[in-house]
Amino acid sequence: MTRILEGLKPERVFYYFEELSNIPRGSGNEKQVSDYLYNLFKEKGFETIQDKSLNVVIKKPASKGYENAPTVMLQGHMDMVCEKNADVDHDFEKDPLKLRIIDDNIYATGTTLGADNGIGVAMALAILEDNTLQHPPLEVVLTSDEERGMVGATNLDCSKLKSKILLNLDNGGEGVFTAGCAGGGGVIYTIPISKVKQNKKNGFKLSVRGLIGGHSGADIHRGRGNANKIIGRILYDIKNLVEISEINGGSKDNAIPREADVILSCDHKEKLENKIEEWNTIFKNEFAVSDKDIDIVLEETKLQTEIFDEITKDKVIVAINLIPNGINTKDNEINLVISSNNLGVIETKEQNVIIKNSVRSSIETNIYRDLLPQMKIISEVLDIKYEVSEFYPGWQYEKDSFIRELCVKTYERLNENKAKVSAIHAGLECGFLVGKIDKLDAVSFGPVMDGAHTPEENVNIPSVERTYNFIVEVLKSIS
Repeated sequence: MTRILEGLKPERVFYYFEELSNIPRGSGNEKQVSDYLYNLFKEKGFETIQDKSLNVVIKKPASKGYENAPTVMLQGHMDMVCEKNADVDHDFEKDPLKLRIIDDNIYATGTTLGADNGIGVAMALAILEDNTLQHPPLEVVLTSDEERGMVGATNLDCSKLKSKILLNLDNGGEGVFTAGCAGGGGVIYTIPISKVKQNKKNGFKLSVRGLIGGHSGADIHRGRGNANKIIGRILYDIKNLVEISEINGGSKDNAIPREADVILSCDHKEKLENKIEEWNTIFKNEFAVSDKDIDIVLEETKLQTEIFDEITKDKVIVAINLIPNGINTKDNEINLVISSNNLGVIETKEQNVIIKNSVRSSIETNIYRDLLPQMKIISEVLDIKYEVSEFYPGWQYEKDSFIRELCVKTYERLNENKAKVSAIHAGLECGFLVGKIDKLDAVSFGPVMDGAHTPEENVNIPSVERTYNFIVEVLKSIS
């Protein structure tokens, strides 16, 4: 088998990243990758644990002279967000990722890359197998189902872990050390569908294309277009002109939706075409900076025999337009989003239209006393089903942190640039782990990555090498 990443340094990091890329590992489909990790390192002689949630823990004794150093946890998640372009033929349940290198960056081909968090996992595996390194006792903790609500971390039994220091490798931005993050969870609306017989002459498919999308936490402040909200605006404008048979948009609640489609019927083709042309002009102006390639596409398609009745149609259109999306509250002094919602998925499934949202906040009251009440009121007014998933905790910034200060000093010693300490609006598993392990001192970082949760996801090759060497130096300094 030809290895696309062969020869890149550090060789074992990129070897393991390519191995992971050959194993389907979308959230909820981690059995194969979990078994691979567990069996590989068990056969190598490591103390290895695999639990019912498919989390894998691999322990490595201290190198000579570090026996009395505090145990360090290297931590990441094995699952990935599965997003692809509409014209790409890829089955995330069975197909390996098709890696490619452009300049100094690694991409997949038309799909997410899974560097979030495969590159962090690969760095931890390379450190485990290298017996030339100097380091404290290590516990490598690789969790499952992080992207769908941190399910693995929720179910992780930490009672047998001895770690005092956590290096979370699920982050991007070289030289940026994260010391706090938002908590969050999901809200799902279910709108029952009542159908009636078709009464229009022509069938159409209306599509939103060309959006960049992004991570619903890390990119929510960038003002990028949300395909579901965009198609909702159009539908509200043309609701008296069309009927709806089906609507779908986005595929993950934690990814800003890039594409959406609605199957319509209409008697007045020219009027509809003029409306869509008008909306194309509006959106190309509104998103000229953030999503310059936005395109609203109308094409003729087979006329469906049934349509949503008027009550269903109105509920769907009103819900999409009323559900809050984007930044809810922000701390302008430190330029940090505090709370937000992402209207990530709309799907027509059997007899219901289902709308899935990802809610985040670093302040709990912004969730429980602000966003959730707003969203529940919408369900009450429209008389539709409203469900709230279990929320994962945020990670509170600690004033004093040995490992954070060590990382800053080590980075600045190795580089000419100043390090930056930050909190982020995205979610990290640190909140769970800090809550489960007493006095766990934590920091999160990673190499330069871009486009997480989109088919444009990429990781910078030289940055991976620098970050790996940085981790090795940090471990060497913990005695």
